[in-house]
Amino acid sequence: MVIHILKAKLHNLKVTDSNLNYQGSIGLDGRWIKEVGIFPYEKVQVYNISNGERFETYMIEEEAGSKRVVMNGAAARKAQIGDKIIVACYAILDELEVAKFKPRILIFDSENEIKERK
Repeated sequence: MVIHILKAKLHNLKVTDSNLNYQGSIGLDGRWIKEVGIFPYEKVQVYNISNGERFETYMIEEEAGSKRVVMNGAAARKAQIGDKIIVACYAILDELEVAKFKPRILIFDSENEIKERK
């Protein structure tokens, strides 16, 4: 049996920029993605706390330390600058791997500073 399990979560991020005329994706600060183990172009799910939208896209890396959360292409229609979002990434593990696995979670404050690590 295989289990779909949370691999990484960036909780309570604030959208900082939007670019409708881009091919599509979400851009995230490179420091954050390295810390939680999300790879450039990996599929992520985005949950918009501000408006309830939920969608899938892929992640592109923004400059490390920039605190940027950029909605590109169609994603720019799902979240606006200032919206609070959750970015989640999942892995597929077998039952033995699940017992030893712990997701990497970062929780952010209103200025996209890391408030807590879980």
